[in-house]
Amino acid sequence: MNKAAQLYWNKYWAFRTTEKPQKVSAWQFGETPDYLAQLVIDGIKTATCSGHVFYELENEPLPAVNDYNIILNGADEPVVMTRTVEVQVMPMNEVPEAFAVAEGEGDRTYQYWWDTHVRFFKEDLDKVGLSWSEDMMVVCERFEVVDVIR
Repeated sequence: MNKAAQLYWNKYWAFRTTEKPQKVSAWQFGETPDYLAQLVIDGIKTATCSGHVFYELENEPLPAVNDYNIILNGADEPVVMTRTVEVQVMPMNEVPEAFAVAEGEGDRTYQYWWDTHVRFFKEDLDKVGLSWSEDMMVVCERFEVVDVIR
């Protein structure tokens, strides 16, 4: 987590009556972090998915319910905090339309979601010498906005 995100995290919890959670991550969304972060702020994007294999390759734990995330813009500045409310791992070709729509991107159709994610995953998998398949395992995460950073 970068310094700006750490400062925000500590400041946010400084005057809360509930205990500060121990697990928090700070990261940018995909190829267009400013656009996607704004969709979260606007309440349009309430879900995201990632390739399961990348957690394995990077030796990172899967997201879990009640994880906190500080979403960064393209300049690595915190803009919104979310809390994970649901995590499911499934083959990409079994992701339901409702989940794809909840990702909130493009024209908010399943076809847009599918085409965008196929391209994105093919590019990322190619970088690590792996091939895409329609039944690759993906981590589907739903979240809620906790705080918008003004």
